[in-house]
Amino acid sequence: MKRAFALLCLGLFAAVGSGQETFGTIVRKDPAFDKLIPQDAKIEKLATGFKWVEGPVWIKNGGFLLFSDIPNNAIHQFTPGKGLVRDFIKPAGYTGKEPRPGTLPTDEPGSNGLMLDVEGRLTLCEHGDSRVARLDKDFKNKVTLASKYNGKKLNSPNDLVYHSNGDLYFTDPPYGMVKHYEDPARELDFCGVYRLKKDGALELLTKEMTRPNGIALSPDEKWLYVANSDPKLAIWKKFPVKEDGTIGEGKVFYDATSVVGKKPGLPDGLKVDVNGNVFATGPGGVLIFSPEGALLGVLETGVPTANCAFGEDGTILYIAADKSLAKIRTSTKGKGF
Repeated sequence: MKRAFALLCLGLFAAVGSGQETFGTIVRKDPAFDKLIPQDAKIEKLATGFKWVEGPVWIKNGGFLLFSDIPNNAIHQFTPGKGLVRDFIKPAGYTGKEPRPGTLPTDEPGSNGLMLDVEGRLTLCEHGDSRVARLDKDFKNKVTLASKYNGKKLNSPNDLVYHSNGDLYFTDPPYGMVKHYEDPARELDFCGVYRLKKDGALELLTKEMTRPNGIALSPDEKWLYVANSDPKLAIWKKFPVKEDGTIGEGKVFYDATSVVGKKPGLPDGLKVDVNGNVFATGPGGVLIFSPEGALLGVLETGVPTANCAFGEDGTILYIAADKSLAKIRTSTKGKGF
C-alpha cells in the first residue's frame, strides 16, 4: 500500500558540532581487544536530544545512517560530514489514528530494529503496529511481512537479521505494547524468536527466552545470537543454525546477570564483525566478545545503550546510547562490508 507517513526534508535535531565531543570510557580486558579498537580511539557524540535511540542501519547507496527514536515514533537520518540529523519517516511504527494511552512512564510506539534485505530494501520492526514491514528502495511503498502467528497478533517485533538466502530472523517481546507483558490486547502468551521464510511462511524457532531482544548471525551463518533483556537472566544465547534454517539447542554465550544494576543497561542490540567478534549492547555500554564468548573489552558509555551498527567503510561503529547517537572508529569491519 502507499505510505501514509511523511518523508520529511525538514526537522533538524540537536547535532553536536563536528562530532568531536567525547564521552565514556574504553575498558580493555584482553590483548585481542587492541586489534579491534585502536589505542587512540574515542567515543564521539554526534547528536543528542532524542528520547530513546535504537536500530541504527547504514544505507550504503545513500551514504547515510538511519536510526529509530521509538518514543517519538520516528526514524531519523544522519549524514556524515553534514552535522545534521533530520526526520526521515514519521510516524514510523504506529500508524493508528487514535493516540496511544501512554500509561507507562515511557511509551514506545515507534519502529525499533531496522535492516536492509538482500535487495537493499529497508525492513522495520514496528512496535505500535505489531508487525514487521518493508519499504521499497525509494522508501515510498510499505508492505507487511509478518503480523500474526497462528492467527494471533504478534507482540511487538523488536530486532531482526537477514540470512543471505533471504530468510528473516526476528524477536518478538512486548516492549512496544502499552502495558508490556500485562497489556490486555496481548494475544500471544510467550515471546518468540521467529524465522520468516522467503516464501512468506512464518515459523516459530523458540519461545524459551523470556525477553528475546537483539539478534545477529555469525559471518558463516552457522550460529544465531540472541540477547535476553531479562534483569533476572541477562544473557546472550548462541544457537546452531541447521541446514534447513531452523535452530538447534542453544547454549549461553555470555551471562551478565551479576552486573545488572551495577552498570546501566541490559542485553539489547548486537552486531558481528567480519571475523565473528560480537559487538553487543548490554550492562555498561557495548560489550565486545570473541566468537568463543570471551569478553575482550567494553565501550562504557555511562548510559543505557540500546544498539549499534557498522557504517561508512565498515570500520565506523555507530552507537545508539540512550538519548544520543555516537560513533567510534574500529580496526575491523562489520559483517557485510
